Amino acid sequence: MSRYDALLVVSFGGPEKHEDVIPFLENVLRGRNVPHERLLEVAEHYYHFDGRSPINDQNRALIRALKERVALPIYWGNRNWHPLLAETVRQMRDDGVRRALAFVTSAFGSYSGCRQYIENIAAARETAGEGAPIIDKIGPFSANPKFIDAVTERTRDVFRELPDAALVFTAHSVPVAMARSSPYVAELEQACASVAGALGRQDWKLVWQSRSGAPSQAWLEPDICDYLRQLRRDVVIAPIGFLSDHMEVIYDLDVAARQVADELGIRMARARTVETHPAVIEMIAEALEQEHAPCELSCCATYSMTRR
Repeated sequence: MSRYDALLVVSFGGPEKHEDVIPFLENVLRGRNVPHERLLEVAEHYYHFDGRSPINDQNRALIRALKERVALPIYWGNRNWHPLLAETVRQMRDDGVRRALAFVTSAFGSYSGCRQYIENIAAARETAGEGAPIIDKIGPFSANPKFIDAVTERTRDVFRELPDAALVFTAHSVPVAMARSSPYVAELEQACASVAGALGRQDWKLVWQSRSGAPSQAWLEPDICDYLRQLRRDVVIAPIGFLSDHMEVIYDLDVAARQVADELGIRMARARTVETHPAVIEMIAEALEQEHAPCELSCCATYSMTRR
C-alpha cells in the first residue's frame, strides 16, 4: 500500500496561444537579469509554432499514461503557466488530499531543476494555508536504471538511421556558478556514460543548448551549434537533459541545429526524449511505493538565479 493518497506532476509550463507568449516569458524571467531583447528573441521561437508550446500537451499525455498504471488521483501544476502550482495545491487541499508525492519533469540535480521546485512547492503549500497536503518530491533520478533504459532505447532507434555517426548528448546550459554549486554536470556525465556504455559506444560528447542571461555571464559551453561546426561529421543527438520534446528541444535542435547541419552538409538525427516511455511510467509508479527522504538531501544546489 502506498503511503500517499495522490500523485502531483509538477512542470515548467508553457503558452498555449500567441497572446500567452509574452506573459509566460515574463513569468519565467521575473527577477533575472535577462535583456528584453533576449525575451523577444525567445518569443519568436514560440511564434514559429503559432505561440503554442508542446509541453502542456506532453504533460497531459504523461498523466494519461500514468492513469493506466497508478490507481491514485493525479494532479498537475506548473511553475510558470496554467495550471499554476498554487492553484493545484489549493484544489488538492479542498479535495482532502493529505499526503502527495510530486514528480517533477526534471531528472538532474540543479537549482532550477530541483531546488527551485522544492521552493515552488513550499510556496504553493503556504498559499493554500491550513490543511495543505504534505508533499514529498521525488529526488533527481538520472541514475535510475529505468530512466537510463528509456534514453538508451530512444537513442538506439536513431542509430539505425546513422550507424556510423558521432554520439552527442545535450542538456540545458546553466550559469557556471550554478553548475559549481550542484551535482548537475556530474550527474549528466554519469548518465551519458551509462547510455553510451549500453549502446556499446566509447566515444561521446556532452554539449549544451538553450542558454540565456547576460552575454557577459559565463555559462556552460560548448553550445550544440558551435560544436557541430567543430565536429563536421554525421551526428546522432540525444537530448538527455530533457524529458519531453518541448520548445527548447524542437527549436534549438530541430530548427537551429538542423540548419547548421544542413549548412555544413552533414547528416543529423535527433533521438526522441523519454516522454511516456513505459520504463519511465514504471519508475514513477514504483516511487509511490517507496519511502522518500527529504529531497534537499538529494540536491546540493544553493545558487539562486534571483541573487544576480
